[in-house]
Amino acid sequence: MFESLGDRLQSAVNKIKGYGKITESNISDVTREIRLALLEADVNYKVVKEFINNVKEKALGEEVAKSLKPGEMFVKILKDELVELLGGNKEDLYMNGNPSILMLVGLQGSGKTTTIGKLALMLRKKYKKKPLLVACDVYRPAAIDQLKQIGKELSIEVYEEGKNNPVDIVKNALNYAIENKYDYVLIDTAGRLHIDEELMEELNNINEVVKPNEILLVVDSMTGQDAVNVIEGFNNRLHLTGAILTKLDGDTRGGAALSIRHLTNVPIKFIGVSEKMDGLDEFYPERMATRILGMGDLMTMIEKAESVIDEDEAKRAAKRMEQGKFDLEDFLSTMKQIKKLGPLENLIKLIPGIPKEAKKIKIDPKDMAHIEAIILSMTPYERRHPECLKASRKIRISKGCGRSVEEVNKLIKQFDQMKVMMKNMKNGNMKMPF
Repeated sequence: MFESLGDRLQSAVNKIKGYGKITESNISDVTREIRLALLEADVNYKVVKEFINNVKEKALGEEVAKSLKPGEMFVKILKDELVELLGGNKEDLYMNGNPSILMLVGLQGSGKTTTIGKLALMLRKKYKKKPLLVACDVYRPAAIDQLKQIGKELSIEVYEEGKNNPVDIVKNALNYAIENKYDYVLIDTAGRLHIDEELMEELNNINEVVKPNEILLVVDSMTGQDAVNVIEGFNNRLHLTGAILTKLDGDTRGGAALSIRHLTNVPIKFIGVSEKMDGLDEFYPERMATRILGMGDLMTMIEKAESVIDEDEAKRAAKRMEQGKFDLEDFLSTMKQIKKLGPLENLIKLIPGIPKEAKKIKIDPKDMAHIEAIILSMTPYERRHPECLKASRKIRISKGCGRSVEEVNKLIKQFDQMKVMMKNMKNGNMKMPF
């Protein structure tokens, strides 16, 4: 997420940290790098100009001049200005209805139908209430089937009436939701390859009928600053309450996220961070700014862990670690919990202070699958007593899982090293690497 932009900004930040004093001359060098980084990330040039002027003005202010650590003050200014550019405070959904109604709009190819499924799943998990998906994209081939498949996968009901008039579908869906005590109604509307009068007229008619609490525009972040034109086109007719940026896990340059709020005043409320159905996150401007500047994002990491990890299981594993009883059975259970958090390289990037080189580590999911296969080829006794794993047992385990004896040996060696590290940390003989 914004790797290229982040690397460039972090390089500029590291340069300023070395200055004992901030002057107009040395600040110009750094802000020139920042300006180029933002322009190359496809941030609107008006936004870049205003951003740089604000940073310069504050960096040359009296407060920085008197600071004992002017470099750190500059980093704070840069972060604060990024937060402001991204919208300042987090914008929550306005959910005040029975049921609450959300209408998702957007161009074809923006990921709207997938996103509405992700949003329904998030609402169900976060608020423990019942969402209903409504299929109103009656034009795109297989759009209704796609939504029904998503609903089936998530065990969320989809209301559909085939190719009927979308306005009638919405009216009937709302009555159905009220009768069946649904808490949320999420409307999947039609998209086009471009904004046209016919599309906007239909969306306006739906809007007039159901008066949704939220009208959210789904925008493909890969479109860069052109997303601003898309938002303005929809906003002029529908009065959007927010935007959802999709595909931020791809090679996006960041122009959309850094230009949208400032130029359109439409807040970003959610971001798509993976193709999986749980790959939708609420948008926090401050967290995004710290991630762009390489400061990590501990709160998002904690929230991810809390949402998927079994607390009792985690406490049990921690207690066994403290007691020195942690075995391969515990290791396997812990690994399964970690896998629920998603790709490990994405988690590593959220850790504050992690070295730049560590962020570029690629962890092949197959490696974890191989480890799992090796452990599952052991008997319960062997998993609980790894010290009994001699040559003959290792050969049998190797044949059982289809991995080499060398891989079995490597796993056991790494497990032993991990136990030693845990013991040292417990005794205070070892510092954490960050």
